[in-house]
Amino acid sequence: MRTRGRIVNSCFMLGVLCLFPMASSLADDTALTRVACLGDSITAAARVDTKSESYPARLQQLLGDDFEVRNFGIGGATLLKSDRSNLWRDPNAECYLAVTKPVAEHLCSQPKRPNIVLFLVDDMGWQDTSVPFHSQTTEFNRRYRTPHMKQLAKVGMKFTNAYACSVCSPTRVSLMTGLNAARHRVTNWTLRKNASNDRGHPRLTFPSWNVNGMSPEPGIERTVHAKALPAFLREAGYRTIHAGKAHFGAIGTPGSDPLNVGFDVNIAGHAAGGPGSFLGTQDFSAVWRKGDRVWDVPGLESHHGKDIFLTEALTIEANKAVDQAVADEKPFFLYMAHYAVHVPFAIDSRFYPKYRDAGLDQTEAMYAAMVEGMDKSLGDILGNIERHRLSNETIVLFMSDNGGLSAHGRGGKPHSHNQPLSSGKGSAHEGGVRVPMIVSWPGVTEANSVCGQPVIIEDFFPTILELAGVSHLEQIGGVVDGRSFVKLLQGEQDQARKERPLVWHFPNHWGPNGPGIGPSSAIRRGDWKLIYYHESRQYELFHLVEDLGEQNNLAEQHPDVRDRLATELGKYLASVEAQMPSVKATGQPVPYPGAVVRAGNAR
Repeated sequence: MRTRGRIVNSCFMLGVLCLFPMASSLADDTALTRVACLGDSITAAARVDTKSESYPARLQQLLGDDFEVRNFGIGGATLLKSDRSNLWRDPNAECYLAVTKPVAEHLCSQPKRPNIVLFLVDDMGWQDTSVPFHSQTTEFNRRYRTPHMKQLAKVGMKFTNAYACSVCSPTRVSLMTGLNAARHRVTNWTLRKNASNDRGHPRLTFPSWNVNGMSPEPGIERTVHAKALPAFLREAGYRTIHAGKAHFGAIGTPGSDPLNVGFDVNIAGHAAGGPGSFLGTQDFSAVWRKGDRVWDVPGLESHHGKDIFLTEALTIEANKAVDQAVADEKPFFLYMAHYAVHVPFAIDSRFYPKYRDAGLDQTEAMYAAMVEGMDKSLGDILGNIERHRLSNETIVLFMSDNGGLSAHGRGGKPHSHNQPLSSGKGSAHEGGVRVPMIVSWPGVTEANSVCGQPVIIEDFFPTILELAGVSHLEQIGGVVDGRSFVKLLQGEQDQARKERPLVWHFPNHWGPNGPGIGPSSAIRRGDWKLIYYHESRQYELFHLVEDLGEQNNLAEQHPDVRDRLATELGKYLASVEAQMPSVKATGQPVPYPGAVVRAGNAR
């Protein structure tokens, strides 16, 4: 089996041991670490029985089957010419053990870097899959065809309480930094430098949030200065590959280019959060719809004019980048961040006809076909990894960046596409923030397992770094809001996580109307969820186990729970100096929820 291994040079010269790590990919049956013994590692006396009593032989015995020790020494001439050779005149097991034991302990302590694939889908709802994340299979699960997601869930762990932000840029910045949106202040979607995408509001003025996104460089106005996830991974020896939608920073800022935030390879990522077109025949450009060229997908010119869907083109290029990483003997981090299933929808002719034949209208048939095309990409990515015989050494994480689009742009009744969840993208209700999530960690995650403990998007940051063996994690500013869920993957129950509060903050105006849509802050603790609406200063309180669809507002029936959660939410927002909208009539900022003294709006 062709596997990713490591070669470590172990030099023994005059009693001095030196270790020099370097990567290699070798043809073996297991993931071996090769140890090369250089220098005077076998003395003349040792050659009496080199198979059983020599430096390499003793080291092999101590290291075990996960290592292969080979000798490239020049013999004992140096030692024999010195006055220090008497130690080796007779084969001496204790001498070899004394020398090799510390070397073996050091080598065994060195972590093997797994390959990591983070497969992020754009605007994919909790129900946009044949994998049931609800307690029962729904009509949507029967509509969509995602066999590769089903296979991933079969061999991995399905998370039924996984959360993102309600729109894209906040999610992606939280993923890359480990910070909650209230702290990093990239609270709405970004595009142009110094320009807000907040829609106008009759009664509220919105704060000067970080419209320029994330920046690897300090001093860039209206950005959060942070060290991004791939920068840590690159330092740890990974080939970091970005494919698809970036949407980290505004046009003309350092964060708009994935290469600036720590990726070694950038395939089609730039400032825009959606594609000009999904069709190669349209050069993935917005020209066909008389759109701004800012939406044109860059870097895929080799696919222009061809009958190929964007999802397929990205997959082909991502697999090429993985092939190169394997050829270069590097562990890889593939961030496969699809533009699908974002608007503008297009006909993927590979899958579209069968959905029309099944009775779906044109819009929903396009959408379902895009979902299936996304799933094919997942299968192709995993198939390529299997072709390299690296499946057992590759961790796969599947996630969506927010709830499924439902307020507009879809066929059928608005706000119904994520049922039994309420609403969709842009909403503080579950349909806007609860998303599909699956993780496969070969040899660790229990096959076909389900985790019901809540996780949120900023948790991916410390989790992936822990999986990669990055032990010294320090974010610029000294704070990471995310909490690793590695223990959950290992099958351990994290009781503290069950009561850990999750917080969302959206002091912005996305545009459409609907349940839970609008400027708001929210908190979930245990089974209770509280939403605070900035304009009305009213609350919604739901018990999610009894009312997953958020139909029964219990704020008046349970004032004790309401006030407790409101105070906790307000204290957290105050602790991070979260920005709030201002009331146009008075010019005063909307107060934090609960019994929290307002010190003024941090603009």
